[in-house]
Amino acid sequence: MYEIMEEEEFEFESVKAPDVACCFSLQAEFNNNPDSLFFNDGIKQIDFVLVYEDEDKKELDKKKIFQRRKASLMKMGMELEVTRSVVDEKLLFVKVHMPWDVLCTYAEVLHIKMPIKRNDISTTSSPFSCLTKHFYPSVHLIAKETEFFTAPFEKNRLEYFFMEDQDNFFTPSTRSRMAYHLLSRAPYEVRGPAIKLGITKLLDGGVYKAAYPLHDGRFNVRSKEEKCPNVRYLLFNEWAHPKNFYKMQPLDLIRKYYGEKVGIYFAWLGFYTAMLALAAIVGLGCFIYGYKTQDTSTWSKEVCDPLIGGQTVMCPQCDGECTYWRLNNTCDSSKKLCIFDNFGTLVFAVFMAIWVTLFLEFWKRYQAELEYDWDTVEFLEQEEQPRPEYEAKCNYDRVNPITQEKEKVPYTAFGRCMRVSLGIGTVLFWIMLILASVVAIIVYRLAVFFSFSKQLRADIKELEPFKEYVTPQMATSVTASIISFVIIMVLNLLYEKVAIWITDFELPRTKTEYENSLTLKMFLFQFVNYYSSCFYIAFVKGKVVGYPGKPVYLLGEYRNEECDPGGCLIELTTQLTVIMGGKAIWNNIQEVLMPWVKNLIFHYCTRVGSEKVTPRWEQDYALQPIGKLGLFYEYLEMVIQFGFVTLFVASFPLAPFLALINNIFEIRVDAWKITTQFRHMVPEKAQDIGAWQPILQGVAILAVATNAMIIAFTSDMIPRLVYYWSFSVYPYGDHANYTMEGYINNTLSVFDIKDFSDKSSRVSMTGTLYRDFRYPPGHPRQYEYSIYYWHVIAAKMAFIIVVEHIVYFTKFVLSYMIPDVPTAVRDKIKREKYLTHVMLHEVNLKLVTKNLKPPKDM
Repeated sequence: MYEIMEEEEFEFESVKAPDVACCFSLQAEFNNNPDSLFFNDGIKQIDFVLVYEDEDKKELDKKKIFQRRKASLMKMGMELEVTRSVVDEKLLFVKVHMPWDVLCTYAEVLHIKMPIKRNDISTTSSPFSCLTKHFYPSVHLIAKETEFFTAPFEKNRLEYFFMEDQDNFFTPSTRSRMAYHLLSRAPYEVRGPAIKLGITKLLDGGVYKAAYPLHDGRFNVRSKEEKCPNVRYLLFNEWAHPKNFYKMQPLDLIRKYYGEKVGIYFAWLGFYTAMLALAAIVGLGCFIYGYKTQDTSTWSKEVCDPLIGGQTVMCPQCDGECTYWRLNNTCDSSKKLCIFDNFGTLVFAVFMAIWVTLFLEFWKRYQAELEYDWDTVEFLEQEEQPRPEYEAKCNYDRVNPITQEKEKVPYTAFGRCMRVSLGIGTVLFWIMLILASVVAIIVYRLAVFFSFSKQLRADIKELEPFKEYVTPQMATSVTASIISFVIIMVLNLLYEKVAIWITDFELPRTKTEYENSLTLKMFLFQFVNYYSSCFYIAFVKGKVVGYPGKPVYLLGEYRNEECDPGGCLIELTTQLTVIMGGKAIWNNIQEVLMPWVKNLIFHYCTRVGSEKVTPRWEQDYALQPIGKLGLFYEYLEMVIQFGFVTLFVASFPLAPFLALINNIFEIRVDAWKITTQFRHMVPEKAQDIGAWQPILQGVAILAVATNAMIIAFTSDMIPRLVYYWSFSVYPYGDHANYTMEGYINNTLSVFDIKDFSDKSSRVSMTGTLYRDFRYPPGHPRQYEYSIYYWHVIAAKMAFIIVVEHIVYFTKFVLSYMIPDVPTAVRDKIKREKYLTHVMLHEVNLKLVTKNLKPPKDM
């Protein structure tokens, strides 16, 4: 049944396995047990699987190279068993088993924490547990795990650790993580000072087709194997299935199966979604309030009134073919604007500033609980090892500033400076490229608005029901938003490869440093890419347009784009809706349809062997591989969404509600994807969400300023307040009481058509109106800003300063009052450290005491 595979000799210094002899790989036939997770002997557990093509099927000149590169992975102290594919005879599956001694050695090297004693600190249950129990997975299927105090593993103190069964002392995910640690550091070629390390390089070079840990069974059928835990089956039925959308996530089981890195992502996503519920309720209430009051708004009534808006003739909004128009043409858009531009929006913007602070502070507390429960409190200080790519290029000597000993590094100080400078320069170049695309969109808006103003009404005259809604402004805004979205997606695809290449070139030391560097580059790019058009509409468009007789031109040719007479807020809302909606649809296509279609195509191509019984490792090989960046894009998607929810929420109160609906499905989609469509990802440790935490804090701080500026400069709230409290009554107004009557007329300025530079193209008319605060013709300071304008500017600046200071002070107080680590968690950490000190060092203390005792004869 077995035959020993020959290994070719080669010259290099292999990594010496700890007290374990080299184990030759055995070739074994498949035993027709499709659910087996063990070697053919039924004892040795499969910790990792490597897939490669049979050398005998390759060209002769490549055979020697492939054998030489694989040989080092057979000399790391791991036991191997090779089985030929049932479906494709060219494929061979190498099953890797980690013996007990190897596990103990690398558990100590990696400072893996193992249980020493049951947790004796009592925990209190929630008083609402009788109500919330229906929202948790079934305790009969997923029982609560026993809590232990833990300590870093040490081989020579094995008796102090809580061990019921040696075979199950290390969990499957921990065993797979240690196996990957060895495989990623196995040298396969040495040429002078250069050492080529690891399974990653072999995968990139095509030596191995795949490398992955095994799923413990099928997701839709319970395994009949006695030793199979069926965790994948449980996760699918109690977590990933859409029927569980209202249930809490089994985070401990997710962490146990996929590792802490996946667990912390789903914990953060679930916490963020739960916190969105409150914001969504308030935002939905604000939207309903605006919808109910749109017909009662005084200034909207004046726009729609035939005697006011119907008699108000407005100046053309472009040169040449644009005509005069009446203010009541914008009746529908003014009503829509009332839904979003009302006093409820101001309250909601302040509420969201406080909400985001509470979200970040409570997340820190929840994260501290997870760090303790999942034994990652001191992970970064103790456990994280250098990346294999970093170690392979360590050719220069330097003195460690801490140990004062010589160590190898991959670059000199000058070399590191050059690498970082190149990375910064590349990121800045791409950001400038995005800004250039934004300018191109602006030019498109200016050019197309002129075209739409000229012939749009004539082209859609047959579409009578939609004619009043499809205005030149709306058509320009929607088409520009769609084009902007397409450009965003294209630039994303291009920049992604550039960012990865630059980060690889910088050569960060650890995986955390690598991910943080890549995260910062990608987010800076995505921030400018996604938000630049929104910032343009909110803070640039319509702000520098001049007046009809003296408009401002871009590039000396295109007249600057004006806002709709109701303001730019409705356009900002449209832009946010298009980008958020388009992004959600595109991401779902990528996350759901693409892997499903790829798996479907793979099964179709291999259908000739579908009637055969395939082993567990071959079933997993048919699934999609996990990308190198793992959950990076999932975090990026959610953080970009977080930016839309917080940065521009003053213009779109429904953003939190839409984000909540999206995230409820996002949790189950991500769970379904990694459980059913992808191979088992390599379990990884993670203490927190990494660089995303300071990014979220930065977005939260910026959100206060952007929302205050949107209310001040983009909406009409401040001008309305100034009119209500100052200009509606004496000495500026004629009303006896504070009122909004006459507001629309007060915001319009008179222009004499004789002052047009192209008089020949204008009809004969005494005067028209335009939206601005300027003195009328004939005034000593005609067409200059009026006193109303300066009152409004002063009120806007005062509003921004006051609101920012109040909100920032409130955020500071909340951050100070809410501790990052709960008191109960602090007590548990202290208790664990005390037990570690007592139990793991008791023997040494006794030995020292014994040696210090004087002899009896003295």
